[in-house]
Amino acid sequence: METKAAGAPLCAQDALEAYGDMVLRTAYAMLKNRADAEDAAQDVFLALVKKDPVFASAEHQKAWLLRVTINRCNSLLRSVWHRRTQGLEEAFPEASFTPAETGVADAVNALPKKYRQVIYLYYIMGYDTAEIAALLHRPQNTVLSQMARARAMLRKTLEGDGTDAR
Repeated sequence: METKAAGAPLCAQDALEAYGDMVLRTAYAMLKNRADAEDAAQDVFLALVKKDPVFASAEHQKAWLLRVTINRCNSLLRSVWHRRTQGLEEAFPEASFTPAETGVADAVNALPKKYRQVIYLYYIMGYDTAEIAALLHRPQNTVLSQMARARAMLRKTLEGDGTDAR
């Protein structure tokens, strides 16, 4: 098997292996439903295969996959079908969390979408605010404001329920 040069974009199969988890997690963070997240992730990689875009680097490919994931999730959230249906609760969560982690995860999931997006991209994906602004097509100051508001909401929620999440 040939090795790729550092920073070179990956073929579709390699991209799936390298970024599949990231795409699925991003979709799940936005959609809050594993089945919908899996469908969105599948659509993202299908778009990668169909469009076969040319990427300048692996980082460009990663950013493209994130942008397409966000766009696909936004499309699903706007659809009439999605707004008029209710998903089934997942009976068996895949990961067991401590009570503090569960409280934090629930508090983040309860945030409005625009705040949940910036929190996820900043804390989970490790992007800085300039990169988040570019990915979401928002001014950097808007992203900074949304981060501050999201943190305030999380602080109020986590301190207000008596759970010690620190």
